[in-house]
Amino acid sequence: MFNSQKSFEDRLSQWAEFRDGLEDTKDPIQATIDQYNKAPEVSIHTDPYDQSSWPTPWELIQENLYCGFCRLLGIAYTLQLTDCFSDEQFEIHIQRSRETGEIYYLLYVGERVVGYTGETHVAESDIPNTHDLQHRYNLSL
Repeated sequence: MFNSQKSFEDRLSQWAEFRDGLEDTKDPIQATIDQYNKAPEVSIHTDPYDQSSWPTPWELIQENLYCGFCRLLGIAYTLQLTDCFSDEQFEIHIQRSRETGEIYYLLYVGERVVGYTGETHVAESDIPNTHDLQHRYNLSL
């Protein structure tokens, strides 16, 4: 799916096959996190604070450049385009830790949160109350 040697059409096809496979997966959020952790990484590609600059799902696949924020977008878009998450609300929150000043880009999918740790998703209740919400964006395709 992220092989830059493959054509855009081939990567789109692989992405569709991956999404289809999520319908029967025990933990589709984790499977999607694991898949996007294999994506080619760049330092900064998209401005998280300007939603009008965010790439569409198809632009992400075509450009094949994933900063940390674009990985989160890719996870969101992938899950949104599955039947098993068709009734869920998707939001991206930009939060700052009052303790460390660190910025977190978090994807809220129902009661689950992606992005607090890079390796898995956590319950919304696991996000410390020492984080201040800077921005909240509703995602819809």
